[in-house]
Amino acid sequence: MLALDYGSARCGCAVSDLTGVLATPIEPVARPGSRRGLERLRALVDELGIERVVVGLPVSLSGGDSTQTIETREFASALDVRLPVPVELYDERFTTRIASRAGGRASEDSRAAAVLLESWLAARAAPALSEGSTVSDRGARA
Repeated sequence: MLALDYGSARCGCAVSDLTGVLATPIEPVARPGSRRGLERLRALVDELGIERVVVGLPVSLSGGDSTQTIETREFASALDVRLPVPVELYDERFTTRIASRAGGRASEDSRAAAVLLESWLAARAAPALSEGSTVSDRGARA
């Protein structure tokens, strides 16, 4: 999976490991809405064997849209047309704040994308655990 923390100047990027558990920040993409930026994102999808792109959706605390929300939806639509994999929007509230507190050497935008991706991965794993299997079924001991 590839997660994107969209901004018109740069787009933070993070990828998941093969198990779908860990998220690692990678270099951000400059001007992601430009032709060059979109080409770079497509190249990342091809180079890394990405199966899905998750774009962080900046909604307000009340869940409403802002100018940035609308711009992000338009960016995700442009990606959806240009990429050979599904593009999904996912609520990114608090990801930048969490990333800035956590610190690290990667860009804050890409750390925020990693936080977003970890949240998305956890949300996807939760239904799998509740569908008839338990943690003990997966080899854990109480």
